[in-house]
Amino acid sequence: MKKRIGFLSFGHYQNVRGSQTPTAKEALVQSIELAEAADEIGIDGAYVRVHHFTRQLASPFPLLSAMAARTRHIELGTGVIDMRYENPLYMAEEAAAADLISDGRLQLGVSRGSPETALRGAESFGYRPAEGETDADMARTHTELFRRAIAGSELTTSDPRVTGVTQGLSIEPRSPGLGDRIWWGSGTRATAVWTAEQGMNLMSSTLLTEDTGVPFDELQAEQIALYREAWRAAGHAREPRVSVSRSIIPITTDEDRRYFGARAAHDAHDQVGMLDGVQSRFGKSYVGEPDVIAEQLAADAAVRDADTVLLTVPNQLGVAYNARLLETVARHVAPAFGWEPAAAAPVRP
Repeated sequence: MKKRIGFLSFGHYQNVRGSQTPTAKEALVQSIELAEAADEIGIDGAYVRVHHFTRQLASPFPLLSAMAARTRHIELGTGVIDMRYENPLYMAEEAAAADLISDGRLQLGVSRGSPETALRGAESFGYRPAEGETDADMARTHTELFRRAIAGSELTTSDPRVTGVTQGLSIEPRSPGLGDRIWWGSGTRATAVWTAEQGMNLMSSTLLTEDTGVPFDELQAEQIALYREAWRAAGHAREPRVSVSRSIIPITTDEDRRYFGARAAHDAHDQVGMLDGVQSRFGKSYVGEPDVIAEQLAADAAVRDADTVLLTVPNQLGVAYNARLLETVARHVAPAFGWEPAAAAPVRP
């Protein structure tokens, strides 16, 4: 199994002391610049979070297209798009266009989304669940229609007064292979099984909305194992991909210690709490000397079992800081759990 690493940016922006992203413009431009730097280092993926009604990245496709135009090798993705808010057919057009611009490098994480600041925010976008549906049901319905659209299904018919014929019409443009690069953000073992049955890749973050009392990495490894078992049982032809997210902060300079040194002990353990009325388990952070966290990550059961590890980055500290962080991980941490840089873009000496 080829190991990949990528960065995941939440895209925060706020005009507060110390922030290098006081406005949305800085957050967007710096996301593009960090993707460029990561591409040069040899990092495999550049992923962005998607949130609405808050000072974070919200509209991924213009950003992904710009990142694609400025890079050559790196995968470009989302983690995740909240499908409750999406017009599936318009999203299919945008996704295909961005994927064509990137020459097939798009990796789209989609899901029901995380808890949000807006009360019934999707309703403000014009979407509300049908009678008897939950908002999670609506997200899955939108996803099913989106996937049909990118696969080229006929979704309406032509007007014979204009075309002279009556025939089925599909969304255009379409990008071959995009359907195999859709990931579902899963927060439980049960949704991981559903994801496999649907034929989507699995994206699992630093949070699981369930808790069995075992360490986070072991519970997540169980989630991955159930997903792979369900994938085999479903008889899908291709090999699936699985990603996990981790907060990884190597401490190598006084600047690192100033920002994150106090977190090393505090965040070194899982946290358990209530989220949306459900007892949930939050994974620990990996903060410390590179050789120490390399050893810890090599022992992380879910990192071992996933093919892709996404590093959450402190985007408000700017491009230079985060590029150095990624390079430190690439040189001194990721090789411990089996990662090697792409031959086309070697790690800088």
